[in-house]
This record gives sequence, C-alpha cells and structure tokens, in this order.
Amino acid sequence: MIFGQRVGIDLGTVNTLVYVVGQGIVLHEPTVVAYSLEDKRILAVGNDAREMLGRTPGSIIASRPMKEGVIADYTTTAAMITYFLKKALKGRVFWPTLMISIPGGASQVEKRAVVSACKQAGAADVYLIDEPLAAAIGAKIPISQASGHMIVNIGGGTAEVAVISLGQLVVNKTIRVAGTKLDEAILTHIRKKHNLIIGERTAEEIKMKIGNAFIDLEEEKKERTMEVKGRDFQTGLPKIIEVGERSINEALQKPLKQILEGVKEVLSQTPPELAADIVDKGIVLTGGSALLTNIDRYLTYYTGVASFVVEEPLFCVIRGVGMAIESLDSFKEAIR
Repeated sequence: MIFGQRVGIDLGTVNTLVYVVGQGIVLHEPTVVAYSLEDKRILAVGNDAREMLGRTPGSIIASRPMKEGVIADYTTTAAMITYFLKKALKGRVFWPTLMISIPGGASQVEKRAVVSACKQAGAADVYLIDEPLAAAIGAKIPISQASGHMIVNIGGGTAEVAVISLGQLVVNKTIRVAGTKLDEAILTHIRKKHNLIIGERTAEEIKMKIGNAFIDLEEEKKERTMEVKGRDFQTGLPKIIEVGERSINEALQKPLKQILEGVKEVLSQTPPELAADIVDKGIVLTGGSALLTNIDRYLTYYTGVASFVVEEPLFCVIRGVGMAIESLDSFKEAIR
C-alpha cells in the first residue's frame, strides 16, 4: 500500500487527465460513462464508453456526467473518479491527496459537489484550483509577478477568460460555450443546410478535420472538404455528402462570437495598467478547443490584441495542476 499519494485531476467535460506526482500524466481518457438502466451498474468508462456513444441499445446509456464544466450526474461522476484513480494508481488507491481543477466561475454548490465526489472516491484531502490559474501555470506564464497576463482556456464545456496578476485572478469570466457547443452548432447546421442527421462524434470529427474559425477571403487557398455520413432527414435513409470548410466556418460563427464577447467583456473590466501589459504580451490560448484552426487569428482580428496558442494546449491545465500539487506551499494563494 502506498499512503498519501498525490494526484492531480483535470476533470473536463470531454476529457479527463490524471497526473501522479513522480510519474507525470498517466491517464488521458474521454469523460464518458456507460451504465445499464435496470440496476444502474457501470459497464464502461473512458475510451470503451466513448465507443458506445450514440450506439447503445435502449437498456444501456452512454453519457457525459459533466456538463459545461460542472457535475451534472453526481453518482456517475463519483464512480468515474474512482475508476480513473484505480487505473492511474494501478489499483492501489489508499487515501490519496487530490487536486482538481474547477471553472473560475464555479458556485459554492458546484465546488462542494466536486469535493464530495472525490471524498466518495476515497480521497483524504481535496484541493481545488481555478482552471485559468492551472492553465497559466501549465503554460509556464510567470503568474506571481506584478504584471497582467490574459489567458483564454477553451475546453470542452467552458471557455475560461481571466486576467492574472500576482498569482491571483483579477478579472475572470466563465463562458459556458466551448468545444461541445461548437460540435452542436455543426450538427444543427448540417441538419438545416444539408438535410442530414449526424451524431455527436461525427460533428466532433468534422470540427477537428475541417473546422476553421477564421477564413481570410484574400488568401487564395484550396478549400478543405470532407465526406460526411449520416441519415437523410426526409427519407430516413443513410446518405453521404461532401462538406467544405466555408460551410463549417459559417456554422461556427455564433458560438465563437459568444466566446469573443466574453473576451471583450473581461478586457473592458481590466484595470488600465494591466490592460497595457496585455497589449504588450498578447492573449494566451490554452485548452483542447484552442486547437481549432485559426482561432488565434480570429481573436486577434476582432480584439486587436495579438493572440497565440501555446504548445500542446490540451495538457496545460493538467500540467499546471501537477506543478501546483508537487509544490503545494509555493502555490498556496492559488489553491482553495
């Protein structure tokens, strides 16, 4: 038995990542649970459960227990955390100390739900860290200095926009629009425009392959296209169509605009001295959805502030959580 292992978890709406002190990132799986309706027994978690999304018979439900960055289904989330801990610690879960990232705008009730779900999974102590702070630490931004840094962490369920100075959030806003909302926008667009019904997974695939946040009309570039398979809305029969990135760009505009409004709102509330720092340093983009093609150009164009995506944006939050749990004392202000 290993007493008091320290573990960091980035419990995301779409992906969950686990960091074990001394080993680094040991687990990266989808936040999906499949359970049977009759006896509420959990049948699969993570990758295995994701394979079942949209493909289960009536007696089995495959769902995401996290919605918009917070716990939607408490018991399933607790069971999922237990499963991920067992897998990450190779079955030796014995009162580990957990640190978990939460949206910056999470309410007290949402925080308590996370803490009790972790306690139910067998954690001795649970520390919470704001996602934007964890992302900034993971992106190697010197957050403890007396200068402003702006971070936009676009995940699966939420986009976190924050201005950080002296190791704390000065202004922050949680926008409950991110990766999953982009998928939904694609799904709706394809149903309306092409009369084709597709599933969540197909929508996500389209976003990854040909999703583009900003198309420069002056650039003469060959348009990327993709074959999409689904069910015809009118005849109900399977059908294949070809979709181009311009059409998908059009679909993404509404959710992207909501993220942009959040960024503008945070900029408008930022004290002038910190705003001057942000103009110098630019906006840092992290989170899995920052991998969307040209999202940095989109924000630069509409805010007038240079934006750039860090390397491996998907791992910023978990790295930050890991660094914070490895040296709890030096990140005392950031942790609650």
